[in-house]
Parts: sequence; C-alpha cells; structure tokens
Amino acid sequence: MNISYNWLKDYLDFDLTPEETSAALTSLGLETGGVEEVETIKGGLEGLVIGEVLTCADHPDSDHLHVTTVNVGQEEPLQIVCGAPNVAAGQKVVVALVGTKLYQGEESFTIKKSKIRGTESFGRICAEDEIGIGTSHAGIIVLPADAKVGMPAKEYYNVKSDYILEVDITPNRIDGASHYGVARDLEAYLRQNKLKGALTLPSVDDFKIDEPTGAVTVRVENTEACPRYAGRTIRGVKVPERPDWLKEKLTLIGQRPINNVVDITNYVLHSMGHPLHAFDVAHITGGEVIVGTLPEGTKFVTLDEVERTLSDRDLMICNDKEGMCIGGVFGGMKSGVTESTTEVFLESAYFNPTWIRKTARRHGLNTDASFHFERGCDPNDTIYVLKYAAMLIKEIAGGKITGDIQDVYPDPVERPIVKLSYEKVNSLIGKIIDKQTVRSILNNLEMVITEESDDMLTIEIPTYRVDVLRDVDVIEDILRVYGYNNIEIGDNLKSNLSYETPTDKGYDLQNLVSEQLTGSGFNEIMNNSLTKEAYYTDSQVYPASKCVYLLNPLSTDLNVMRQTLIYGGLESIAYNRNRQNPDIRFYEFGNCYFYDAEKKTEGETLKEYSEEYHLGIWLSGSSIDNSWTSANEKSSVFQLKAYVENILARLGIPVSKYDYEQLSNEIFSTAIAIQAKGKGKSLGVLGIVNKKLLKAQDINTEVYFAELNWDALMKEIRKNTITYSEMSKFPAVKRDLALLLDEPVLFDQIEKIAYKAERKLLKEVRLFDVYEGKNLPEGKKSYAVKFVLQDDEKTLNDKQIDAIMQKIQKSLESELGAQLR
Repeated sequence: MNISYNWLKDYLDFDLTPEETSAALTSLGLETGGVEEVETIKGGLEGLVIGEVLTCADHPDSDHLHVTTVNVGQEEPLQIVCGAPNVAAGQKVVVALVGTKLYQGEESFTIKKSKIRGTESFGRICAEDEIGIGTSHAGIIVLPADAKVGMPAKEYYNVKSDYILEVDITPNRIDGASHYGVARDLEAYLRQNKLKGALTLPSVDDFKIDEPTGAVTVRVENTEACPRYAGRTIRGVKVPERPDWLKEKLTLIGQRPINNVVDITNYVLHSMGHPLHAFDVAHITGGEVIVGTLPEGTKFVTLDEVERTLSDRDLMICNDKEGMCIGGVFGGMKSGVTESTTEVFLESAYFNPTWIRKTARRHGLNTDASFHFERGCDPNDTIYVLKYAAMLIKEIAGGKITGDIQDVYPDPVERPIVKLSYEKVNSLIGKIIDKQTVRSILNNLEMVITEESDDMLTIEIPTYRVDVLRDVDVIEDILRVYGYNNIEIGDNLKSNLSYETPTDKGYDLQNLVSEQLTGSGFNEIMNNSLTKEAYYTDSQVYPASKCVYLLNPLSTDLNVMRQTLIYGGLESIAYNRNRQNPDIRFYEFGNCYFYDAEKKTEGETLKEYSEEYHLGIWLSGSSIDNSWTSANEKSSVFQLKAYVENILARLGIPVSKYDYEQLSNEIFSTAIAIQAKGKGKSLGVLGIVNKKLLKAQDINTEVYFAELNWDALMKEIRKNTITYSEMSKFPAVKRDLALLLDEPVLFDQIEKIAYKAERKLLKEVRLFDVYEGKNLPEGKKSYAVKFVLQDDEKTLNDKQIDAIMQKIQKSLESELGAQLR
C-alpha cells in the first residue's frame, strides 16, 4: 500500500523525516519496504521552459509541418519544427529543450537535435499528454499572454515533490490501510517517545441538509450479509474536471483519476480506510435501494464489461427491477457516475467480511473495496465517512444534500471488552513495564479504560481494531508501541535439563528416512492440505462423510482437508509428465484429516476430528533409462516394496514384526496392506494405482504408491531398544530351492513359514527368480529362493544343514503344497 508523506501530514503534525517515518512505522508493525521521492508530474517537468513563438511559417517540404522560431529566454531564439495544427506566432508555449526526458506512461524518450524533412529542429513545442499535465494531443499547449518567457515549467505549474512510503499491511492490520489509520498509529509512537505529534480528524460539524425531502430510501433484506447500510442523496451536482489537488493526491499513490465524484470516494477510501460507492440516481428506478440477493444464475454485467453469473450468496445492491452493484466488490456497468450525472446516491456500508471474501473469490475479483471489506471495516465509522464525502462532493461538484440520512443498523456493534492483568503484561513481554506507561499507551491507542484496580484493567476496544479481541492482542499492541528494541536481554541464563521426547525421536527418524529416500534418488514434494471434495464424493475407502470441510473455502477445489496423500502426488506426477519429466520418484510427509460424527461429544468441540501424520511414496516411469552401463528398466511395484521394507528396517521394524494382506479397492488395482503382527493394527498400504484414478489425472502409465501411517510406526517402535552383538566368526551357508507353487502364493508366505520352521539358524530368505510360462502346469509358478544359515558359535556341518533344509521343505510342502522342481 502506498502512503503519501505529505498526505499523512494532513492529519498529523510531526517533524520526522520520510526515512525516520519509515523506521517508526516498521517498529509499529506497519513494515515499510521503501521510501521513494516522487513528483506530482512524472519527471518534474525538468528541462521544460516557457517560450514565445516569434515566427511561424509553413515547412517548405511538408503540407502540415511548420517552421517556428521560439524565444525561450536564451541569447538566440530556437528554430523548432512543429506539426501541431494550432501553432501560431505570438503564442506562449511550453518548450522541451534538447536533452529533456519526456515520459509516456512507463516509457521515456529524450529530445535530441534533429533534422525533419531537411530542416533542423532544436527542441519540441509540447502538447498536454507529452508532459503529463493532461491527456489531450489535439494541439500544443497555449498559455495565457502573461506567462513569463524563460520561466521553468516546473515553477509555472507549481510542481511539488513528495515521498511515497511502501507500507506492507498484514491481513490483521486493516486499521492501518489508510492515511488516517497510519497517522493514528504513528501518533501513538510519537507520544510514547515524547516527540511532536498532534492528530487531527477532518471535522464534519458543518454538515447540513439543504432540502428536507427527496432522499432515495433504503431497504435491507439480508442483514446477515449487510449488518449496516447508510446512504445520502445529493441532487444538482456537476461532474466537471476535478481540482488539481485531488487529482495529484490520487495519482501520487498510483490511483487513476476518473471524475470528481468517483475521485472523492477513492480519496475518502485512501484517507479513512472505508470504501464508498456513488450511484447515478437516474438508474435507481422506483426511488429505493434494495440490499439483498438475486436468484442463482442471474446474469450481471460489471464495470469491466464482463458478464458474470451470480450466486444466490452474492450480496447485490439493486433497484426495483435489477441489480446495480455487487455489494462491497464491484459496480455495475449501468449504475456508475458519469459526466452526464446530475443526481448522486452515496453509499456507505458495513458488509459481512465472509460474504465479501467468498463473492470476490467466486468471481475472481480483487478490488480496493473488497480488500477492505473482507478484512473488516469499522461499522461505527459509516456515518462519519458518509458525511465527510457528501461535504466534499458538495464543495467540488456542487448540488444540494436532500432528505434525511438513510441508516439501516438493526443490531449495533458494541466495542469489545477485554480484561487485562498487569501480571500477564509483564509475563508475556518479559519486562516489568510501569503501570502508568501501560495506561498511557492504551489511551494513545484509543482503548478506553472503564474499570481499574491494582492488578487489573477493563478496556473497551475501538471497533476499527478488528484484530484485538483478547488480552494477548492488547499486550501485543502495548509491546509494539513500547518498542521491541526496548526489551533488554538479561545477563542471567535460565535453563533446565531436557530429554528426548517421542516427538523429538519422530523428527529425527523423519530426517533419517528423508535422507535415505533422497539418497535413493527420490525428490521430496509438499502439497496443499486443502483439496477438493470431488476426490471423495464416490469413494468407499475415503468417504466424503469422513471429510473435514472448510467453513469459508477459497474455492471448490480447496474446500476440504485431505484424507490421503495420494491425490496431491498424482497431481504432481501429472504436472511433471506434462513437462517432459516422466521418470518419477516422489515422497511426502504430511498430515491427513478425518471427521467421525459418531465421536461427537457435547462440550468437546474437537472430539470428532482427528489427524494422522503420513508418509507417501510414488514411483512411475523408468528406474533406468538410456544408461550405457545397464539396460533400460521400468519401475515396478516390487521396487516400491523394497523401498518400503528398507524404511521399516531402518526404523527398527523387521519383517518378522509385520504381515502382508492382499487387497483391492478403487484406489489400487492390486495392493497389500501392512499390519503389525498379532495386533491387526494398520501400518500402511502399497500397490498399483487404479487406472481409473490415473485416467482422471490424465496419466497414461503405471503409478506405484505406498502410504505409511507415520504415527502408527512411531507407536510400534516406541518400546524398541537398541542392542549390539558381535559379528559371527563362523561362515554362513547358502542353499537354494526351486519351488513349484500355486499362482496366488506370495513370497511373503514362504518367508514367514521358513522363519517359523527354523528360528535360530536361518538368517535370511531371499527370492532371486520367478518363472511363469511354458513347461509348467497350468495355474503354477516357480520361485527360486535362497536360504542363508549361520551359527554364531560354530561352523555348521552337512548333517545340520540338511536337517534344517528338510524341515523347511516339509513345512512348505504341508502348508503351501510346494514341490521341488
């Protein structure tokens, strides 16, 4: 937000330099990004002087150019070629000398000595738009006869300099989004630091009604969306060129002047922080303004000439036939004030911030009005700004104020009451601040102390401070005015013994696993926790009834909290594949959120809500591609399984601690669930993503996905203890078996049966080949499995090895029907 230094001084008498003002505002929490010196006319009219045309003759080689001699106060007149149709001898004009820089919008060019159709020219006689004092290019500027030759144009046009402060307003500080709001905050700083600073609010004491009747009436049909609506009718106005001071103020802060009435509403907005809107009374058919909603699907053309489809949740300002304005957001094409307007209805309202925010997002509109209304304007400032703007319109555009002020305010907003203890002030700030200083700061911030005891204050908060509702908010205000830099760092260091909590351990293990995956070629992604309800509408695994809905969603694509990480990952995969990056290895740590209506308990607001921390892993494309050392290889679900098992092993959960269970649902075409052995507790799931989901994301290749419940994994290893043992000095023995099995049999089953058959000496079971095809009976497949045996105390002999292998073989035969090939 741009704040004019001179405009600020209209309300606050102070002596700080622009740079000191910037530093003061930053210390108050209104961070100022920079200070820029500007002038009311871009370039400051440097190099431009007042001249007198001495002679004017037709150019010998052109039917529209003229050759002039111009006295600019130098020893010799200048010869200037001019193409303006209205140039003539005896005129006083504005001349750009050689070397002068002229501006056209954001572009600039420098006047140089030149030859035009063979005739030398030593400058330019300027039109309005060429020097930035107007928009006309019909001819050159012709000044009054008493204009002094040789006078710098800067002096003639009284060009003033100013400083623009770029103030970054945080969403909670809408009270500082105006010149008076900034001045009000700055005054508190100046008083606290015993510096000069007197704040003046423009007076509306002289406001009066010129005609007792003739007001446009107001009817509010939706007081939820519009708690307060006020209006004032002004008849007999003229909409001529606005005064220079008004145009200059708006231009300096980056606003485009339109006409005197609209400019006044913009001036009051940037002065006082309260949006206004002016309607042409000629378009208020029926003589009544109706504030309400229109039927779903109603078409409405806004000022930008775009036809928009309205929702029945869009607040509209209407006449008795149609909508005139999207309330608090954007005006309509027909209802605005133009040069032909003679009667104005001036609106000043307080709109529900939630309604305005939703409407603005729904239509993709971001206006100055919606910026203020959706953050919360002062409902009790409505009549003041209405009177102030009406007086300015009457002063500048003329007219008469007719009829009573229309003010619909059924439920007045009271000032919030906050109880504040001195003990809490000192505790949170970290320093004992004198009670008188606390009271003084509160008074400077216009917070009224209604009750006071030795240790407690009762305070009324101004309604323009929408961000101050609790005692901690008041303490924050006290601290920012007192000065963060005035809180000393003590000489004593206070500390206590700490120990590693389960949370600390979880963070450490998360970093460990992240490093492990990154080292394996994965990239970490971070997706939005907000997602669209459409993902869960027809889901059995993640039903919509379990979704946590947002009360005020920004859009339908961000209206629920995610229940799973898969959809965000698929969006990321689609994004990368569309940009020629098909080989994907992603992982993400993130929260998932759930709602369970059955857990809802009276008096416990969040009982039905829960969240879990998950780890998602995605594989897609090739694992080896265009390598001179290895053949191309596609990623597979088995690679994903290996990555998952390596993670579990790294966390201290060996294969013997969990089981696999096959499953198939709308998320996976085939998958296995990972469950803690003997507990039935789900640790995660991995598998091949269903093609229907991939098609919805426009992904035309296989995607392998695993989602681990990180919270469940941390609980599983909570009681784990690390033990160390000496490596065996005796050699391991390896034996291979080629097993003929039924197709549905998983290697996991073989592994578990083998470990069950030999618990002490069997160290590893490894699958190194799978064969399915000809020369095998129908419905059969072949597994080649390696068994590693080792005794930590002695070397195994053949008799022991054969006995163990026979035991394993018999177990496999009896439980799985395995046959040796």
